[in-house]
Amino acid sequence: MMGAKGNKSNYLIQTVCHALDLLDQFNGDRVELGVTELSRRMALHKNNIFRLLATLESRNFIEQNHSTGNYRLGLKNLEMGHTCSRHLGLRRLARPVLEALTAALQETSAINIMRGTSIISLDAVETPLPVRVVTRLGVWLPLHCTAPGKVFLAGMPERERKQQLPKDLQRFTPVTITDHRQLLEHLELVAARGYAMDDEELETGVRCVSAPVYDGSMQVVGAISVTGPANRLGDERLQAEIIPVIRRSAEELSRRMGGNHH
Repeated sequence: MMGAKGNKSNYLIQTVCHALDLLDQFNGDRVELGVTELSRRMALHKNNIFRLLATLESRNFIEQNHSTGNYRLGLKNLEMGHTCSRHLGLRRLARPVLEALTAALQETSAINIMRGTSIISLDAVETPLPVRVVTRLGVWLPLHCTAPGKVFLAGMPERERKQQLPKDLQRFTPVTITDHRQLLEHLELVAARGYAMDDEELETGVRCVSAPVYDGSMQVVGAISVTGPANRLGDERLQAEIIPVIRRSAEELSRRMGGNHH
């Protein structure tokens, strides 16, 4: 029986640990390392090193310099670094915008990103009001029935939209859009309006509005959202107050990210 805390080391996969240790060897001054050197440093047989290198090379984490025969870090590491710093930058820059947004509307605001075919909230500022919808940070939510998900889908070319959507669109409430053609038409409207809405499509009694955040290359890198009980986010208030405020906040954050809003 594991103790109350559980022993995490029981779950470690040795080969994965070795692969990560191998990548770690390139942290010092040496840009390139050979098989013999890696074998010595890691106290692993050369055969094991070859197999680890071949695997990492196939995924572009490692590349071989053919003139020296040595190995160096591949471009995939740079790509991941960019993604990481972009998300950290987005979160840091979004924080004051979210605080101002929640102060203005007294509703919960969040900054969301797309990961694979899901939406994740990076950060949120909760409403001070007692009745609230709790934002679950780091929880993966579907694209087709969330306002941020629709924002990301609307920012893509149509072919990409179709690729990102699963064959079966899961129904969460009676009003979830589960028909592909209907959803694609709806996304055209989202693209034209410049904001998206989840009208009780993920959870009954909850409404959410979202607007896109652009970076310098005019890619949608995030989606600002405001979520609350449907009775507080009525049609009149949405049009008169919430939608204009959230769009201005998204424009402000886009400027901070080096992009200009459409």
